[in-house]
Amino acid sequence: MNLIELLGIALGLSMDAFAVSVSSGVTARRFHLRHGLLLGTFFGGFQALMPVVGWLAGIGLRSYITAFDHWIAFGLLAVIGGKMIYESFVLDEDGKHQGSATELATLLVLSIATSIDALAVGLSLCMLRVAIIKPAVVIGIVTFILSFTGVYVGVRVGHWFEKKIEVAGGVILIVIGVKILLQHTL
Repeated sequence: MNLIELLGIALGLSMDAFAVSVSSGVTARRFHLRHGLLLGTFFGGFQALMPVVGWLAGIGLRSYITAFDHWIAFGLLAVIGGKMIYESFVLDEDGKHQGSATELATLLVLSIATSIDALAVGLSLCMLRVAIIKPAVVIGIVTFILSFTGVYVGVRVGHWFEKKIEVAGGVILIVIGVKILLQHTL
């Protein structure tokens, strides 16, 4: 597999993480390097890890995982998207959202939800007998860069539209979940 193909796969896989990062940036009052690095590290790390897990699982468990991975992705994205929509209307006295995409539990759920497709890619690479280390590293780096950039974009664009963009971010997550579900059931 050549670098152009790997970059295409990495860009495709990282779009979910980018959308979540933009949505997270919308909730911030200003850009914080820590916020961008945290999301980039979690999303990039999980996007790099999941193909490896999928590749290893593909050795003996491929039929079991592919049977329900889309339901897991849909459920996680729908719950997080719904939570984002809800929180766009619920502010505390300081005008800040009660939940935060930088909370550990939320970061873990979002990281898993946005990297389920990478698990399936790892399974595919196993079936194609492609070594997994290079694709995992490329996927992780591309996702880190796009996630970090997404937080910055969200901060810059988000304050023009405030709640509307956060609602749109939640809707985007739900739509991505539905898209994943439809792609696997149709």
